[in-house]
Amino acid sequence: MATHYPSLKTIAGLQVPYARHPRVRAIKRQGHYPSIHGTKLWSSSGVLIDYIASTTEVAPQSVIDAGCGWGLAGIWCAKTFGSAVASVDADASVMPYLELVAELNEVEVTPVVARFEQLDTPLLGATDWLVAADVCFWEELVDPVTTMIERAIESGTKRIMISDPRREPFFTVAETILSEYGGELVEWRVGNSRHSGVILVIENA
Repeated sequence: MATHYPSLKTIAGLQVPYARHPRVRAIKRQGHYPSIHGTKLWSSSGVLIDYIASTTEVAPQSVIDAGCGWGLAGIWCAKTFGSAVASVDADASVMPYLELVAELNEVEVTPVVARFEQLDTPLLGATDWLVAADVCFWEELVDPVTTMIERAIESGTKRIMISDPRREPFFTVAETILSEYGGELVEWRVGNSRHSGVILVIENA
C-alpha cells in the first residue's frame, strides 16, 4: 500500500504547503523557480511571528514584509490583525508561492517586486510596521538592508522588526543601526522548541 504524506503543515497557526502540494508542483511546472533562496521556509519567520504575538499591544493597520519569500510574517499579520500588507521581494518568481500561501490562509496581501533600496520614504512613512525575516544572508546585502532600515526610521515607520538566525552580516547591520539610532537586539526562542534567533527591534512611535 502506498504511503500518503500530508501536503500541508502548520506554522504559527498558518497553513503552509509542502513542496509535494499539487499547487506548488503546478507553479513549478509553469516555470517559477525562485533564485534568491525563495524556495525555502526559514525558521526566522516563525521566530519573528512568535515575538510579534507575544509583544504586540496595538495592532498595525499597515505592514511591509520585506524580502518576504513565501510571505509568512506578512500573511500572519493580515490574518491576525487584519492589516493591509505589502509583501515585497526582489524575485518575481516567489510571488505565485506567496499568493498560494495567502489563499490557503484566506487572506489577501499585495505582492510588490522591489529591492530593499527601492522602498522609498513616502511608502515607509505611510506604514506602521516594517518586518523582515532572514534577509541578510550575504555580505552584499548589508548596505541595502541598512539603508532600508535607516530610511524607515527617518520616515517615521512606527515599529521595525528584523529577525535572523545569527548570521554575521545581520550583526553588522544591527551594530550600525544600534549605534546610530538605538533600539534593541532581542534573543528569542519559540517556546520549548529548537527554533530560536535574534531580532533587531526599533520602536519608533
